[in-house]
Amino acid sequence: MGLLYVRYELLRTLRNRRFVIFSFVFPLVLYVAFTSADRHDKLGGVPFPLYYMIAMAGFGALIAAISIGPRISVERQTGWTRQMRLTPLPTWYYFAAKILAGYMIAILTLIVMYLAGSAFGVHLTMVHWLIMTGLFLVGLLPFTVIGVMIGHLLKPDSMGPVTGGVSTLFLLIGGGFGNIGGDGLIHKIFELIPSYWLIRAGAVSLGGSPWTLEGWLVVTIWTVAFVLLARLVYVRDTSRV
Repeated sequence: MGLLYVRYELLRTLRNRRFVIFSFVFPLVLYVAFTSADRHDKLGGVPFPLYYMIAMAGFGALIAAISIGPRISVERQTGWTRQMRLTPLPTWYYFAAKILAGYMIAILTLIVMYLAGSAFGVHLTMVHWLIMTGLFLVGLLPFTVIGVMIGHLLKPDSMGPVTGGVSTLFLLIGGGFGNIGGDGLIHKIFELIPSYWLIRAGAVSLGGSPWTLEGWLVVTIWTVAFVLLARLVYVRDTSRV
């Protein structure tokens, strides 16, 4: 029953047109549109096709992770989550299936953006592709938990703007649209945000060290903190039923 539910969740996610558009199509269209005009430019010494590929890959994957929330919100409203609690399926399996589906879409998003980047002249070694992908997936952990949390906080009508706004804000702070704050205090504050390290995963493509110990600590602390918050929100939400 558990594997069947995971398969069902993946298929249902892929059939959600809005989700597919914002996770795949939107980042790809932005990438092609901007890179076609600026493919020979550099941003901070980094070739624009590479820089923007990393930004859009992170953006699409981030949306895929946070978009767990709208699906949970809809299922709460329709009573599906209450029905699931009456089945033998453990509660953790329900959330694991949601997170797994989000990760599968995130991986597909990364592949799509990698192919687009390659078409615009981005060439990396297989080791660099794999390390960057691994760090992207680790960096998404706190955002999947944020998705679970807001799914139990908000109604479906408000999930679209919140999901899009939160994703864009995190991408902006993370440096997806360019370095913010220079090397001053604001930049140091942004280094405490997990999206900074999500975008920083692409530094491996330049031959540098993508994450320091600080990066691992930031992602870990945010993940643990939001797991605790998500658990409190879930308990409060289910106690009303």
